[in-house]
Amino acid sequence: MPLPEQSLPVVLALAGLLGMTSPSVIHARSNEHPNIVVIVTDDLGYGDLSCYGATRIHTSNVDRLAAQGLRFTEAYAPASTCTPSRYALLTGCYAWRQKARKTTILDGDAPLAIEPGTLTLPSMLRRAGYITGVVGKWHLGLGDGQTPVNFNEQIKPGPLEVGFDYSCIIPATVDRVPCVWIENHRVVGLDPADPIRVSYLTNVSTDPTGLQHPELLKVPADKQHSGTIVDGISRIGYMQGGHAARWRDEELAKTVVAKSIAFIQEHKDRPFFLYVGMFEPHVPRTAEKPFVGTSQCGVRGDVIAQIDWETGQILGALDRLKLADDTLVLFTSDNGPIFFDGYYDRSREDANGHKPADGLRGWKYLVYEGGTRISFIVRWPGKVPVRVSPRMFCLTDVTATCAALAGQKLPEDAAVDSLNQLPVFLGQTRQPVRDGVVQQGISGSMAIRRGDWKYIPSNADAVAAGMGSGANPDDPRFAAAIIREPVLCNLANDPYENKNLAAKYPEKAAQLSALLKKIQSDGRSRP
Repeated sequence: MPLPEQSLPVVLALAGLLGMTSPSVIHARSNEHPNIVVIVTDDLGYGDLSCYGATRIHTSNVDRLAAQGLRFTEAYAPASTCTPSRYALLTGCYAWRQKARKTTILDGDAPLAIEPGTLTLPSMLRRAGYITGVVGKWHLGLGDGQTPVNFNEQIKPGPLEVGFDYSCIIPATVDRVPCVWIENHRVVGLDPADPIRVSYLTNVSTDPTGLQHPELLKVPADKQHSGTIVDGISRIGYMQGGHAARWRDEELAKTVVAKSIAFIQEHKDRPFFLYVGMFEPHVPRTAEKPFVGTSQCGVRGDVIAQIDWETGQILGALDRLKLADDTLVLFTSDNGPIFFDGYYDRSREDANGHKPADGLRGWKYLVYEGGTRISFIVRWPGKVPVRVSPRMFCLTDVTATCAALAGQKLPEDAAVDSLNQLPVFLGQTRQPVRDGVVQQGISGSMAIRRGDWKYIPSNADAVAAGMGSGANPDDPRFAAAIIREPVLCNLANDPYENKNLAAKYPEKAAQLSALLKKIQSDGRSRP
């Protein structure tokens, strides 16, 4: 349900209150390249949008985006968790190739996952004359890893050191401390007399925790999510201080919209790239008041309706500024869905028959289709023909595709897993650009799809050797990530991955196993 018209000035006023720092050099607008807006939701499932078949959640704004553009049915996140997928989208490289820096699910005080100097999507577009910005969820680390991140001083390296001209982010996920906004290099609204201290190992705070004071919680949580209570919700980790700077969960969506619109407004006269990291429907799920009860699926459905409103507000800003025809919009998710992920918010109980992954096997964390198959929508009026495409797409392809759009040649050693899908976007070819994808899960799990065939090797040895993500194998969310015997499926005949054909077609299993090892050892999959 859209917010009333009178709410828009409140949103724009919030942008002013939060501040907007812009580069000092402003260039005249060039008509050579379109603006680019990439909207990445968090844990949104393949079946969570009405344009992808949902009947109990209505997403009219995203549906309009799909109705005016290209909707992929075979799009993939390269990983079934946040950090590695976002890393891959911004670098064009599978995250598991990164050895020097951690790219598993990062805490809020983890070092920057992207090596400064790496060619990234924003740094490449900046070379082409774009102004670049990121608003919302970051989850790619901050700082150099040599010393602990000091949230009371300049926080760097971060987004500005890997290609963004402007950033207004939260460090990790909304269920992790520190629960603050960071604009460019500084925490927004920090009182120097109340300095921030963060730890994921020991309780450094005098604030109550969910474990000690469950009676203070808006929603009960498991032990992992029972650290410091912020805004009535206990988080992963401990946070001392920064009380004036702490966000309110019910204002996160408004802030994303306000900051996104402010960036678009300020840079409407030159090509811009805006990366919007939405928080929903990741836990903790908190719907702003206008969206409470707007779906038929409880709070998880309500926050998806909130995503739809945020998307509509951004599209509306492009319309008002007469930029819609000059803007490529991409809408997607970083991985598949999950019901329970640490908070007892009745998401499963209130689903009312809704299937977030549209019946596909698995969920977030897993390499099955439910964990990695995602929505992917492309709109560029007058340039991208309206249609539904069965072509395979991977989030790694965003970098090469945007490079082609911006007239930039990728160096041989950059974006090594990114393929140029611009001809597919523009309807210039019916031939698939990509015929395979490697998928990464937790606990050392990997998979490869080539054509209709998908192969998942055993990861039992990796788990035994401690190469996984640290997930508790007794936790039912993660136990399914342990693959004890190789799995081979034919997705054309078995899209739900119910039949293991490894014993029946050992040659095919061996072929795909060898191909996965080759892609891993070659150091690239881009020709």
